[in-house]
Amino acid sequence: MPDAVNSQTLFDGDSQVVMKFNNVSDGTGETAVLKVDVSTLKPNYIGKECIGVDIRRIVASVNGMSVNILWDATTDVSAFILAPGMYTLDFDTSTILRNNAGAGKNGDILFTTVGASAGDTYSVVLEMIKIYAS
Repeated sequence: MPDAVNSQTLFDGDSQVVMKFNNVSDGTGETAVLKVDVSTLKPNYIGKECIGVDIRRIVASVNGMSVNILWDATTDVSAFILAPGMYTLDFDTSTILRNNAGAGKNGDILFTTVGASAGDTYSVVLEMIKIYAS
């Protein structure tokens, strides 16, 4: 049986989006699984499509495994690694997690779990600032 996963959009407004992700592992884990698809986010009030996000806040509980949050690109780039534990990470304007992936970056966010065993879990809430083309 594959990992039991759930993704939820809690808020999708003009300037920010809040999403929650849950996983109960069967031991196989996740590898570069799409979690934030910016093409599905609502456009802003003048109709511009979202082309990416910055991570403003992470609230998480990770048990037994680690979660690597990745910027999707030709070669994915790690945005943040959550080791087992409980987190509330607030990033201000100078430390906000910006997508620094190089070639082929598309604005999406992926998750990869590391060291997953049956029964390991995570719950991750990402508060993100939406980016629009100029």
